Amino acid sequence: MIRPAITEVLIFLIPFAVYVLFLLATRSGLTVQTSWPLHIIAKLLVGSLLLVIVSFVLLAQFSGASPHSTYIPAHIENGKFVPGVEK
Repeated sequence: MIRPAITEVLIFLIPFAVYVLFLLATRSGLTVQTSWPLHIIAKLLVGSLLLVIVSFVLLAQFSGASPHSTYIPAHIENGKFVPGVEK
């Protein structure tokens, strides 16, 4: 459960990382307060939230089992381990 949470946090941070790379590439002051005006932070925040929402929608829509399938968990059958399958 921790891996999806970390993935979403990293997706949230993508716009901020791109902006930091932009500031480094243009040799603007990364730690200068004028490089981080409130409207830029707000735009980065909105972009980050949109990316997270889109990733949640794509995760829900295109991952997991196919419709009307049944998952049979891993089990021991005749003394042998049988991995989980979708039927």
